[in-house]
Amino acid sequence: MSKPIKQVHLAAHFPGVNNTTVWSDPAAGSHIEFSSFVKLAQTAERAKFDFFFLAEGLRLREQGGEIYDLDVVGRPDTFTVLAALAAATERLGLAGTINSTFNEPFEVARQFASLDHLSAGRAAWNVVTSWDAFTGENFRRGGFLPQDQRYERARTFLSTAAELFDSWRGDEVAADRESGVFLRDGNAGAFRHRDAHFDIEGRFPVPRSPQGRPVILQAGDSDEGREFAASSADAIFSRHGSLEQGQAFYADVKGRLAGYGRTPDQLVVLPAATFVLGDTDADARERADVVRHQQVSGPTAIKLLEQLWNADLSAYDPDGPLPDFDPLVGEHTIARGRASVRMHRDPVAKGREWRALAEEKNLSIRELIIQVNGEQTFVGSPTTVAGQIDDLVQADASDGFILVPHVTPGGLDEFADKVVPLLQERGVFRTEYSGTTLRDHLGIGEPR
Repeated sequence: MSKPIKQVHLAAHFPGVNNTTVWSDPAAGSHIEFSSFVKLAQTAERAKFDFFFLAEGLRLREQGGEIYDLDVVGRPDTFTVLAALAAATERLGLAGTINSTFNEPFEVARQFASLDHLSAGRAAWNVVTSWDAFTGENFRRGGFLPQDQRYERARTFLSTAAELFDSWRGDEVAADRESGVFLRDGNAGAFRHRDAHFDIEGRFPVPRSPQGRPVILQAGDSDEGREFAASSADAIFSRHGSLEQGQAFYADVKGRLAGYGRTPDQLVVLPAATFVLGDTDADARERADVVRHQQVSGPTAIKLLEQLWNADLSAYDPDGPLPDFDPLVGEHTIARGRASVRMHRDPVAKGREWRALAEEKNLSIRELIIQVNGEQTFVGSPTTVAGQIDDLVQADASDGFILVPHVTPGGLDEFADKVVPLLQERGVFRTEYSGTTLRDHLGIGEPR
């Protein structure tokens, strides 16, 4: 029996403050003006993408005592942007990252339930945790939870929010339009939750939304993050976009679902992906090399190396060799709010690995950073890229991809115009939306 053909899922990420964006490109626009968000979202909807994704920034990052260069554009509030986009789009899902470490269940549940109503069932919540004491200073909670407790708070936070979403049932509130009398059973919106993290009781003020609950996204790659996704998420982001790594991640997270009474189709795996297109594959490769060097200038290479080394490396030549000492390990890092030294389980081992790679290939600091930060996921002609995407999805390396253009807001146009039609010709991507909610687009059904 042949394996059924899978449909590809695609989402668009507004890159915001990171090293993906080529700020020097003449086509680059504002990252805070509403017109930029509208442009990218409407392009994604024109191409029939599943959803638009917006990350969250709760504090401007610092490095060497100064605001990190890409943060000077600012970080607008996620809910405000998504609510406005609900009026500028009709079918596109609207996903936002909201932190479970520095927020409260009642407020977040109320905001997402409202967004789901405003968008007619298109809201999604990317649930994240944070170790960051620097960010926590904005909330008077700096460094107050170790990793295992952060995920426990996140699980409890999500289950508490679910209780609030579910506190309204369709049969609890009805209205007699002729008499104008509302009929209630007395329990609409009532909730009470008490545990180690939350002690709340009251009435949830937002009626049940079109999706019941927003789609739940999760981005953790640790074992705790994968387990959290298997237990609670509808989709999980992944950094594993290659065939072998993608298949391993895919099999791992899908294999955990049965332990929670779930089936593989109830969790969608979506790696983040970048792309560079050209008229030919050779043209695309040349263009991709130019883009990588634009993304990683000499000063940017030093900044990124400092984030692992946890030391001031401003005296080093980006076209010269790496430091001959190991990364410094400590709770306080040089890159406040963006510390790669905390992203690696063993930064000393990672630093030695980078030095060995640089020595083996005779790489400068800048050349090494370009290599270890990863090349673009998809590079080639539109035909080549469409084939690569389809092949990875059919091989169970993913269920689709979250595309991150290197030019904002117009960087998705070429993909929408040239690659999407080829996927549609292959019969693996929709030509029209068949449903109205994001759950419809993802094919994940009603919330459990």
